[in-house]
Amino acid sequence: MRHLLLLFIIFSCLAAVLPGCEPKESLVQTSGKLEFDRDTVLFDTVFTTVRTITKRLWVYNRNSGAVRTDIALAGSQGATYSLIINGDAAPAKADVVLRGGDSLLVLVRAVLGDNGQATRPKQFLVTDQLNFLTNGNAQNVKLVAYGQNAYFHRADIIRTDTVWPTDKPHVIINSPYTPPGGTAFPVGVAVLANVRLTIPAGARIYCHAGATMQISGTLRINPVFMPSDTVKATNRNIVRFQGDRPESAYADVPGQWGGIFFTESSRNNVVRYCDIKNANFGLELLNPGDNTARPNLTVENCTIRNISGANPAYAAVGGLPGALVNVGGTLTATNCLLTNCGEYAVLGLGGETNLNFCTVANYFQGQAQRQTPSVFFTNAISTASGTSRVRTDVRVWNSIIWGSAGVADELLFENSDAYYPANAANGSLSVYNCLIRSREYASATDAPDKPGLANPAYQNLLNVSPAFLRSPDNGGSPYNFGLDVASPALNRNPQRTPLSVPPVDLLNIGRDLNLPDLGALERP
Repeated sequence: MRHLLLLFIIFSCLAAVLPGCEPKESLVQTSGKLEFDRDTVLFDTVFTTVRTITKRLWVYNRNSGAVRTDIALAGSQGATYSLIINGDAAPAKADVVLRGGDSLLVLVRAVLGDNGQATRPKQFLVTDQLNFLTNGNAQNVKLVAYGQNAYFHRADIIRTDTVWPTDKPHVIINSPYTPPGGTAFPVGVAVLANVRLTIPAGARIYCHAGATMQISGTLRINPVFMPSDTVKATNRNIVRFQGDRPESAYADVPGQWGGIFFTESSRNNVVRYCDIKNANFGLELLNPGDNTARPNLTVENCTIRNISGANPAYAAVGGLPGALVNVGGTLTATNCLLTNCGEYAVLGLGGETNLNFCTVANYFQGQAQRQTPSVFFTNAISTASGTSRVRTDVRVWNSIIWGSAGVADELLFENSDAYYPANAANGSLSVYNCLIRSREYASATDAPDKPGLANPAYQNLLNVSPAFLRSPDNGGSPYNFGLDVASPALNRNPQRTPLSVPPVDLLNIGRDLNLPDLGALERP
C-alpha cells in the first residue's frame, strides 16, 4: 500500500511540471488552407441605395488541427459590401482561429450607389473580393452585384399631373406621410385629388415590403397602348407591378407588398395591359361611406395573380385582400385573368361591379387551403358606426369562375334577395352566360337568398369543368388557362347589353363576335 501511495505522489509531481496536453484539433498548425461553400457571393439585380438581403458564406477548416486566418474586404471597406464575421460587424477581422474540422459563418450584404447612368443600359456591375490569409496562403471569394439604377418613391406625394418615365424601373417604398391637418400614415406614392398620374407602356414598378399606392385623383396605366399582334408574356409594353425581391424563390410568392387603392374622391381611372402580382391586394376602390359620387375604375386586358393578405408581417398595411376589391365604387373589368388568390379574386361590398369576359382560375398554391369563395358580393358595408345596407349592382357576364376542387362554391352572394331580382331601389344582380363552380345556385329555380343560376334562360354552365389547357385539375404545369379544344366554354352566344363583346381577348387574339368563347382567353 505504501508503494502505491509513493507512485501516486511521483505521478502527481510529474503532472504538475509537465506542459498541459491540448486536443489535437485545438493545436494551431503552421500549414493548411481553408475551404468555402462557394467561390462567388452573387447579388442579382440590386436596386441602388436599397440594402440587399443577407447572403451566407460558410468557411470550413478541413484540417485536423486549428488554423489562424486574417479576413478582409479587398476594396470597398464597407462602402458597398458589409460583413458580419462570427457575429462581429466589421470590414476586416484579424487572427481568427478555426479549430480543426470547424466552420465559420460570414454574412454579406450590399448597398450600391447610383452610377450616374441616365440612359440605357441601366444595369452595371460592382465587384469586390473577400480575402483570407491563412498560414501564408492567400485565398479569396468574389463578391459580385448587378446594380440597377431606378426612380425611387418614398412617400412621394404627386401634386401636379405627372407622367412616369420608362427609361429606368420605379421602386416604391413606404415612408410616413402626414396630410395637412391629418394623421401620419405610411405610403409609397399618393396621388392627390384632381391630379393625374400616367404610367405609360413599358414601365416596371417594384414595390418594397408593404408598399402601397393611394390614388385620390386619377391613375391611368397604359391608356393608349394598342398592340398590333398577339401579346406575349414577355411583351415589354405591358406595365408590370411586383415585389422588389429578385431571387427566383420569390417570383410567385403572394403578399410581398401592399397594393393600389383608390379613395372616394378618385375618378376616371383606367388600368390596361398590366400585370400585377405578389401583393396583399391588387386594385381596390374604397368608398365605405357609399357616397353617391363614386370612385370608378376600368380594368382591361390585365392579369392579377398571387394575391393574399395572410402575411402577418404586412397586416398593418390595410386594404381588404383580393385581386379586385370594390367597396361602394364602380368597377368594370374586361378580358382579365385573376388567379392564385388566397382569399378573394373579386370582392364586392356595395357599389356597381361589372365582370365581362373574365377568367377566375383560382388555384391558390399557398401554405393554407383557401376557405373563401373566389367571387363574393354583399350589400353590407361595415364602418366605425356599424353596418349599413347599400345599393348593389352586379353583372357577371360571359365569364369563367372556377378554382380549387376543395371549394364547392366559387361564387357567393350575401343578402341577394335585396337586389335580386332587379330592384330599382336596392340594386340588381345578373349572372348570364357564365361557367361557374357552384353548389348553392345549381338549381333552375330561385329560393330565399339563392338565385337559380341554372335557369336555362340565363345560359349558364354549372359545375362543368372549363377544361383549361393546363391546370391543377389535369396536372399541367406551368399553368395555361386557355381553353382546350373540347371545352364547353367554346363558341357561346354572348350577353351583349350594356356590356359589349370586346373585339380581342386578353392576348389581343381576335374574337368571334357572334359566338365568342367564355372568359379572358379566346381559343385561336
